[in-house]
Amino acid sequence: MNSYVKYILIFIALVSIIINVIFICFSLQKTPKCISKSAKHMEHNDHSLVFADLSAVEYKQVRDYMWKQADLNISKKATASPSENFIFLIDLRLPKKSDMLRYLDMNEKKPVREASVVVFYGSLGKIEEYVVGPLPQPTYHKTVTLQKYKTRPPITARPVTVGEYMQLFAFIHKKVFIDLNKLLIESFNVSLKNILHPFEGMPRGVKSGDRRTWIAFFRDYSGMYIHPVGFEVLINHSNTNCEYWTVDKLMYNGQYFDTVEELKNKYEAGNIIKMVYTPIGNYASLKPRVKPAEISPQQYYPQGQRFSVHKNQVLYLNWSFAFGLSSLTGMRVFDVRFKGERIAYEISVQEAMSVYGSITPGMMLTKFLDSSIGIGRFAHELVRGIDCPYTATYVDTYRYIDFNAAQRFRNSICIFEHDTGRPLRRHFFDFFHYGYGGMPNTALVLRTITSIGNYDYLWDFIFYQSGSIEAKVHATGYISSSYKVKGNLQFGHQVADHTIGNIHTHFVNFKVDLDVLGEKNIFQTKDMEFKEVEIPWVTGKKAKIPHLVEKQINTEKEAAMRHDVKTPRYLHIASNRTNRWGHHRSYRLQVYSFTGDHLPQTEPEEKSMSWARYKVAITKYKEEELTSSSLYSQNDMWSPAVDFSKFIDDNENIVQQDLVAWVTTGFLHIPHAEDIPNTVTVGNGGGVILRPHNYFDEDPSVNSPDAVYITPKAEQSCETNRMACFDQGTCSPTVSPFTYNGFDGSMKFEERSPVEG
Repeated sequence: MNSYVKYILIFIALVSIIINVIFICFSLQKTPKCISKSAKHMEHNDHSLVFADLSAVEYKQVRDYMWKQADLNISKKATASPSENFIFLIDLRLPKKSDMLRYLDMNEKKPVREASVVVFYGSLGKIEEYVVGPLPQPTYHKTVTLQKYKTRPPITARPVTVGEYMQLFAFIHKKVFIDLNKLLIESFNVSLKNILHPFEGMPRGVKSGDRRTWIAFFRDYSGMYIHPVGFEVLINHSNTNCEYWTVDKLMYNGQYFDTVEELKNKYEAGNIIKMVYTPIGNYASLKPRVKPAEISPQQYYPQGQRFSVHKNQVLYLNWSFAFGLSSLTGMRVFDVRFKGERIAYEISVQEAMSVYGSITPGMMLTKFLDSSIGIGRFAHELVRGIDCPYTATYVDTYRYIDFNAAQRFRNSICIFEHDTGRPLRRHFFDFFHYGYGGMPNTALVLRTITSIGNYDYLWDFIFYQSGSIEAKVHATGYISSSYKVKGNLQFGHQVADHTIGNIHTHFVNFKVDLDVLGEKNIFQTKDMEFKEVEIPWVTGKKAKIPHLVEKQINTEKEAAMRHDVKTPRYLHIASNRTNRWGHHRSYRLQVYSFTGDHLPQTEPEEKSMSWARYKVAITKYKEEELTSSSLYSQNDMWSPAVDFSKFIDDNENIVQQDLVAWVTTGFLHIPHAEDIPNTVTVGNGGGVILRPHNYFDEDPSVNSPDAVYITPKAEQSCETNRMACFDQGTCSPTVSPFTYNGFDGSMKFEERSPVEG
């Protein structure tokens, strides 16, 4: 090429680059920064920190203090054995509500910050719970086990720790798999590269003191939960010393055997119905089956984020609240205020329970109580753009449970405002007057997702501009399944090769501590009935028309609304104060639920889940009645440390008292083919909406700047219709690069290095 032409082309390219850089810079200067006018005026305070989860530093301070107590003889191992003394849990101990309110409302002395510590004393065969404080530099520990539970949970009531699981897996390999090597190879193609994975049934026995667990085995696939192989083993691990563990029963292809030797001998003699290994593809895989083509619709904030998150406090338009994540019970919010008035002191998840049906032993008696495993414990990192909107605000959490150090879970809570896609309210005027008035239903969402074994639960607390709050749950993940044997179709549908999706219930319990214009409230119900009345302008003619029926409930037993009894459709926590129109200012509990039948009370395990008897139960607030379940409910269902029905048995007066609503929701799940590979969230959930009912004099959203009003010949006016100016004054979203660290903190059944003192 001619040198002259080459230089001309280089010159033109340089000029083009310079012009484009100038143009881009000029365009960026014109694009307004995404800072919302609403957010500019938000002022946080540190009062919310009294509800804050313990920090990584505080966890370490508490752990180190307990380790230094020589008389407690606590192991420092990451995976201590059941025969050792081990700190299972460290969590925030909430101060008394009365102390909190004096601090929050009257600026009195800040309550002492303390931690709750659970120690399993394997060497002594007991469980102890302690209060450790003050933080940040603890100097005391007090035993509170008897004070808290009025009994001492037996050592067999403790959850199975990672250390115990490691010993269980080693025991099964040594006492079962080695002796049954021929059977395992021929029936399941087991080898060093192709193993079987265990999944356990709960509770671990049929009476208090039992610790006998049925363990079913599944193929070595991702999504193993829907690949059962038809082999199950009953292990007695009641003793904290694994040398005394035994194999009490085995089930192979629907046939029971008392010992490993019996199964081995009958198998080799050909005296049983054998299973022959057949390769099966992994229908549980979640890898995309088609190549991704484009990114799905995403959301952004056209004029900046309208909420603010500082430490554990959220401010959003008229709302403010503190938030946290309990290792055991999961997500919770405190001191929830609308326009500065406290609506609720606490809204929290309490328990998630499932009762299964099957003919196979691993599922036959299974009743899961997830808080005993840890609901919040399994809140891992949320995936941007899938679990939450890409532009959501993400918050890290720290937890100390079943390990010897606090673990960080990045981005495990997300907070975002979103448009629900339907108007909050609207009307089109076409009679006599012409116009349109409406408002988008934008709301703030606080979310976490917990993956507990096979199931994933999406937990949302939603704050609407109408003054309503919604607490809801959706379920997804994998169904639990069992191997198809004769008679199993009574308990579910076949969903894959040799695989039955077992029928089960989902019950979820929320605690709703409403304080409507103060702590002294009443409980009201409202409903309708048809009554016959005379028609004044037609002589002798009558008609049945709906009437309002109102009632005040006076005692806890009256206020326990059972699932199997017709419940009034309007349930209210109300103040004695009235609105402009003379009606009690109140908040309504609107429960939406599709639960199956609750376990009959004649069943001995029912006491551990007695909260599920009630759609809603209202009790008087008591410091000794803070949770509806406990860490020990799963493994001692027959003598539970917390029996919720006792909250109601004392039948306290609830007139002008501090009231707590215990709300149960959920759904019945009869698995079907479309649950393969995963259950979808659509239709699988439940919740409760807390709605203002005569609390205001009018709908508070009338004062929202999001409202739109259009009149003829003024359709393009930006004064009352911001949508007409959508193309003006908006800014482009700033998108962070995608990252994911969600596998940090996953359960690992292997030895891990001890943490230095």
